[in-house]
Amino acid sequence: MIDKAQNASTFVSEVDSAFLFIFGVALFFLFAITAVLIYYIIRYRQSKNPKATHIEGSTKLEIIWTVVPTILVLVMFSYGWSGWKSQTEIPDDAMPVKAIARMWSFAFEYENGLVTDTLIVPKGRAVKLDLVAQDVIHSMYIPAFRVKQDMVPGKKSNIWFESERIGTYEIFCAEYCGLRHSYMMSGVKVIEGAKFDKWMEENKSIEEANKGTNKRLAGVSVLRKYGCNACHTIDGSKLVGPSYKGVLGSTRTVITDGKEREVFGDEAYIRRSIYEPNADVVKGYDQGLMLSYKDQVTEEELQHLIEYFKSLSE
Repeated sequence: MIDKAQNASTFVSEVDSAFLFIFGVALFFLFAITAVLIYYIIRYRQSKNPKATHIEGSTKLEIIWTVVPTILVLVMFSYGWSGWKSQTEIPDDAMPVKAIARMWSFAFEYENGLVTDTLIVPKGRAVKLDLVAQDVIHSMYIPAFRVKQDMVPGKKSNIWFESERIGTYEIFCAEYCGLRHSYMMSGVKVIEGAKFDKWMEENKSIEEANKGTNKRLAGVSVLRKYGCNACHTIDGSKLVGPSYKGVLGSTRTVITDGKEREVFGDEAYIRRSIYEPNADVVKGYDQGLMLSYKDQVTEEELQHLIEYFKSLSE
């Protein structure tokens, strides 16, 4: 369940107060100017003032409508500046988490190497997100925390926050990044500090124990970890990329160096498709949409995928 409660992070009050002040000023002048406009329309309509009256300029009025807006704008600026400054001053003891964005999913990597598709953080502890975009421009946006930052490929950027309330909050990509941009959603789960430490320790142990567990189930985890399901399906339907269904043990028509040829779906083909995705592009699909995962998907994870694909081909 998504929590929309206030005070989800320490930035909420200052961001909301700045917004309410600016909105209040704008609303006041909207009604004030409209009221004056209506008054003059009625007061100086042709039937009441058939002959136009020449009015000389007023230095006093000109000073007032120059000074007052300038003061209001400077106050608005000070609100925005103080909020921006606090969001750029990352505490030295903030817990680092790498936030990875790709078309079209988020992944979060912790210091111990654990990777999740949902960001899990402790309550009352500063968290720094090191933002990494692997393909196109994305934008990390957590509305309940009032934080947002663009993620540009090759550019280092980060954001930080400290949550004050336990709950689950939405994460969106706020930059249009392609066909399935609207599907690029995740969440932040805030839990008690002691529970978080226990969760980290348990998952560290599970990661070691999983080496001897069911590889087919591990394959599903690998697909979720790298966001593969955003572009591929398991039921044979067409999406951005070809379906996993029947990929092993069948023949596919691919385009290699501009030439059409038939390839057999075996382990070598799977490996090449993951490490060199643009070498053999299945006919009917576009080249260049998938990046190489050569430096990310490990040999163990590859074997998990092979076992899972075998189950889809049975």
